[in-house]
Amino acid sequence: MTVESPEVSAAEYDDQQPAAPGGVRADDAGAGRAGQPRTGADGHGGQTVELDLAPAELAEIAGNAAAEHLSPAFPDRAAWGTASKLRAWQVEALTKYFESEPRDFLAAATPGAGKTTFALRLATELLARGTVDRIVVVAPTEHLKRQWADAADRVNIRIDPMFKNGDGMFGRHYQGVAITYAQVGMNPEVHKRITEGGRTLVVLDEVHHGGDALTWGDGIREAFSGATRRLSLSGTPFRSDTAPIPFVQYAPDEQGIRTSISDYNYGYGRALADGVVRPVLFMAYAGQMRWKTRMGDEMSASLGEQVTKDITAQAWRTALSPEGEWMPAVLQAADTRLTEVRRGVPDAGGLVIATDTTTARAYARILQQITGERPTVVLSDEAAGSSRIGAFAADTSRWMVAVRMVSEGVDVPRLCVGVYATSASTPLFFAQVIGRFVRARRRGETASVFLPSVPGLMALAATLELERDHALDRPKDAEDGMYNPEDAMVAEANKEDRASESLLDMQPFEALDSQASFDRVLYDGGEFGTGGEIGSLEELDFIGIPGLLEPDQVRDLLRARQATQAKRSKGRAVKDGTPKAPEPDRPMYMTIKEQRSELQRLVSIWSRHSNEPHGSIHAELRRISGGPAVAQASIEQIQKRIDILRSRIGGRR
Repeated sequence: MTVESPEVSAAEYDDQQPAAPGGVRADDAGAGRAGQPRTGADGHGGQTVELDLAPAELAEIAGNAAAEHLSPAFPDRAAWGTASKLRAWQVEALTKYFESEPRDFLAAATPGAGKTTFALRLATELLARGTVDRIVVVAPTEHLKRQWADAADRVNIRIDPMFKNGDGMFGRHYQGVAITYAQVGMNPEVHKRITEGGRTLVVLDEVHHGGDALTWGDGIREAFSGATRRLSLSGTPFRSDTAPIPFVQYAPDEQGIRTSISDYNYGYGRALADGVVRPVLFMAYAGQMRWKTRMGDEMSASLGEQVTKDITAQAWRTALSPEGEWMPAVLQAADTRLTEVRRGVPDAGGLVIATDTTTARAYARILQQITGERPTVVLSDEAAGSSRIGAFAADTSRWMVAVRMVSEGVDVPRLCVGVYATSASTPLFFAQVIGRFVRARRRGETASVFLPSVPGLMALAATLELERDHALDRPKDAEDGMYNPEDAMVAEANKEDRASESLLDMQPFEALDSQASFDRVLYDGGEFGTGGEIGSLEELDFIGIPGLLEPDQVRDLLRARQATQAKRSKGRAVKDGTPKAPEPDRPMYMTIKEQRSELQRLVSIWSRHSNEPHGSIHAELRRISGGPAVAQASIEQIQKRIDILRSRIGGRR
């Protein structure tokens, strides 16, 4: 195997290798079995170290050199393509590849795990062996083309990210090109000529995009069917539709549904245990929303309430309006969290994902008022946007605001705090956004993502660790919503949400008022917190969690804070003389759900009598009886409001 290290001499490389069992360095152990290593030029201006070893011996040595005696993320996250030591999963994936050297290989690894390092190490080996002599990288966006070119340049592979279809062929001073899926779809014949003009390795980055459009899938098949080798990469190898992904193998599962098959899979759960990625704390915020419909009717609802999808979508849309109080409150909370994280991670940055350019600019103005620092704003995927992302990645400023484009593949390792301020809610997009925050540089870093407390997002946050495959078929009973192994129930809900959003787009919409409240924290499939007002101890308990903690420490601390809040709540109840609720003879959530429905029914009745909007009635009830919004209210608190309304309605009658 040729070990590429253009910035390290052969002697220096030897000195950097960890000791194998018995105190012998990995390369020395190899030399003892198969002779001394040979050094020489690699043909690209770099120094190589070659070992004459069989694949099994090579795998053993590579394992020692990579991670057998070190944490997979120790000591620091290496720059792309420059690591002299590979992570354990990268060694495993390379070993598996060279056992059979297949024409097609799909590596599915969680965002932040180091797929680019793996791909470039594989590429340098195939180039050194003469298996291929040119490389084509296909990426989803213009920014990622340049990012791939920069990473490849660090290992002395020169690829052209500025190549256009009209150029016909790349310059002889390059070894290949970086292009987008859209470029291939527009003129596959150009890329077919490039691919078949030499022995070509095609790297399909985030290969699930190959099914985004029929022309893209057809174009990719036409352009790259003649490739010598194809390496497919994905951090989220699933789709919500049944469009087949080119060059991906499918096999029937136990139900007979054709499902994608990964040649190597490295999921978030294992990466978290290895310390390769950060644990993610989801900070959910609820609150009371009020808006005006096309008919001029005022409506109100709380985020997190069990209401129709149309009402949820409109309440969500109201929360995201920069004109209300919800977004400024959440941005303030997120900035407070960022300040806490920066105590241990001085260059930690934050990212707000916005729905459109107008709201992105508005959010930036709010952040500037909060921090006194002008955020970086990225509104497009053009060169200016890429340069802004690059500048933000290299500096120590606090915030960046972007419209969707930083959702996939963009490498800004210092991002530790995020605000999910978009109405997009597909599992694929959500996973891509969260992937921006999980890239670990050292052990102990945590990520915090602030998001609205709406059912769809809560479900996605609770199932972050699930590994999904792409299902190509739907069984005959698909109408039951259970056909899709990639969390079909959420996907189906998202379809309905999109239908609701398209209906809303036809209506004039006016957000009137939004109030934020802290809801809970989601972590590792569990929920923590009892809710609370903005700025309350209940909120600060979780915002103030240190930014440097191991995953187990995060879990233990959350449990401790939960216990503290329970004691605090119990103490208040005793002090206020609030009677203890009787032990229910059925699950509490069923009682609370019925109470909420009864309260909503009584609010509607009183609204018709008094001509007051629902939101005003709820606000008055909270003022009289105390307690949080309905979404966070206890059985006793909701019952108190029900009693107040029943008394009023009875007196009116």
